[in-house]
Amino acid sequence: MKLILLVIGRTTDRHVQALIDDYSSRLGHYVPFQLDVIPELRNTRGLSVEQQKAQEADLVRKQLQPGDHLILLDEHGTERRSVDFASWLGKRMSAGARRIVFVVGGPYGFDASLHQQAAEEISLSLMTFSHQLIRVLFVEQLYRACTILRGEPYHHE
Repeated sequence: MKLILLVIGRTTDRHVQALIDDYSSRLGHYVPFQLDVIPELRNTRGLSVEQQKAQEADLVRKQLQPGDHLILLDEHGTERRSVDFASWLGKRMSAGARRIVFVVGGPYGFDASLHQQAAEEISLSLMTFSHQLIRVLFVEQLYRACTILRGEPYHHE
C-alpha cells in the first residue's frame, strides 16, 4: 500500500520545501510515500475558471491508476481531529487499496467531475491556507497519523 500526494504546481519557497522533504523522509519509515507535482497550467488568460478546473481535473486523472482510492483535500470535506484521522487512515490502509491518492487542487478548487470521482473529501481546517503550506500541513498530519497508529510519543493528547 502506498500513499501519494498529488499537487498542482511546484513548491516555490525553499523553506517550505525543506519542511515537506523532512516530513516526507520521516513518513517513509512507516509507509511508502511519494509527492507528485502536476505542472501548473500555462496561458490561462483566455480560460474561464471552469475551463481551468476541467483541465486540471484531466491532468489529475492522468496520474491515477485503476483501483486508486482518490481523496480530495477540499475546504468542504470532512474535518477530523488528528487521532480520528489516524484511525480513518489505518482503516483505509487495511482495506486493501494499493494506492491512496490525496490531491491538493489548483487555486480555484476542483472540477465537479473530480468531486464525483473521489471516494472522499477531507478538510484540514475551516481556515484558508496557501497551497504551499497545505502541503507541509498535510504531510505532517500523515506522519503524525502513522506515529499515532504505532503508539509512538510524537502526538500528545
